[in-house]
Amino acid sequence: MTQLPDVLLPVVSTAARGPARDVVAGRQFFLWREAWLETHQIPRHLPETVSLLDTLRMAIFRGELTPGQRLVETELASRYATSRGAVREALVLLSNEGLVSRERNRGAWVRPVTLEEAIEITEARAVLEGLCAAKAAAAATRADHRELRATGKKMTEAVRKGDVVTYNATSQHVHMRVREIAQQQTVAGMLERLRYKSVRYQFHVALLPGRMGQGLKEHMTIIEAVTSGDPEIAERTMREHLLSVIGALHQLAEMGVVPYLAPVAARS
Repeated sequence: MTQLPDVLLPVVSTAARGPARDVVAGRQFFLWREAWLETHQIPRHLPETVSLLDTLRMAIFRGELTPGQRLVETELASRYATSRGAVREALVLLSNEGLVSRERNRGAWVRPVTLEEAIEITEARAVLEGLCAAKAAAAATRADHRELRATGKKMTEAVRKGDVVTYNATSQHVHMRVREIAQQQTVAGMLERLRYKSVRYQFHVALLPGRMGQGLKEHMTIIEAVTSGDPEIAERTMREHLLSVIGALHQLAEMGVVPYLAPVAARS
């Protein structure tokens, strides 16, 4: 189980928002996140079953490789006990996924994601996954219903224990199974390209005070909608769930705890 110490859980007043409150919330969130990362470091020597690509990807997702950080091939090769060639190839693939930026004579660095881009990704997902939910509601079998409900039970238990990792895993599984049940290959391909960018902020959203409980409620509603067999309700429920994430993204940006979700500068 992955549970954070209670003494580090963010305790944020429900009073009106303001700069002072956001600073306090941001500091509490940062302490909580750092406590989690201290006990979940990416291993410096890769297990044979874990690829360098997956390890670098997870290091970016979890914030070990921070937005804007230069990715020096020799340093990464030493850190992960591999060759510069393997690192170079992995960085090219991560660049294709939108996680890394590369320029000739400048090297590579972790690509930041602005608040504006994160919102655009979430809005696109709301439309695409809403379609998948509608199709899944019409196509799901009884076996599919049982699997979705079983995942809902696992998520419920994860939230009860404060298990952030299992909560995120079960959340992603619900979305994945809905896409698979829908059998919308074109949409699935589009969502896969968005997935790598969105996972970076999904983890931090789950750490917000009360967000896991809210997310659980929304996922259980999605499961109920899909298993009800009503495409219209399923589509609306999925869209509402994803659009609710936008408020959480604004909260992260206001708290200043995630640099790559910094508010977009005002336009003249």
